[in-house]
Amino acid sequence: MNKLAECYRGKAKTIYTTDDKNFVILKFRDDISILDGMYIKKIARKGMINNQFNYFIMNKLSQLGIPTQIEKLLSHNETLVKKLDMIPVELVLRNRAAGSIVKRLGIDNGTILDPPLLDLFFKNDSMHDPMINDSYCTTFGWVSKLNLVTMKKLTYQVNNILSKLFDNAGIILVDFKLEFGLYNNAIIIGDEFSPDVSRLWDKTTLKNMDKDILRKNLGGLIEAYEEVANRIGVNLH
Repeated sequence: MNKLAECYRGKAKTIYTTDDKNFVILKFRDDISILDGMYIKKIARKGMINNQFNYFIMNKLSQLGIPTQIEKLLSHNETLVKKLDMIPVELVLRNRAAGSIVKRLGIDNGTILDPPLLDLFFKNDSMHDPMINDSYCTTFGWVSKLNLVTMKKLTYQVNNILSKLFDNAGIILVDFKLEFGLYNNAIIIGDEFSPDVSRLWDKTTLKNMDKDILRKNLGGLIEAYEEVANRIGVNLH
């Protein structure tokens, strides 16, 4: 399968068309961004780590019956994936309080959320991904009620699987974001799962092992990403 033209360039990933209309190539760049893309910098090896981290996670989910767009690892920073009709709604699942919810509700950082909280956001960087609810999705036609139910169900299933995976590696899955799309009219998980779109804390020290390292200017981001990958069994190469 041949890589053709660039068709989308995001903050940290580029998508290329192929000679098969059903598949695209997802390239992870060394870019990392915060503040909805207002701050972007390059960090060596980041694209390689996130690409292989994402492939490992998505492939594991697929093996356990969770539909994902993952198809084949092509290189250290490229993966072949199904071409999706992406839904502009992000689902964020929170096992512990961190980030925006702490500021919004005034609760203590790290508070265990039982049962976990599920938030919906409209995917729009220029508007800072505003929080929405089911009614918005229906009124504006972003996603059908039935498909939204499926997205929520899959998000909880992913949480159950990955919370155990990370816990066994001595890591707390604090929260994470999922994006979905349609492929042959079926809902499947798209985009990525990596330390860029999740919060991961060491179980013993509670140290950040995710993009909050950059947000808080702590240093050692790539080393933390590599440690997480190694702990859960990603074979970086």
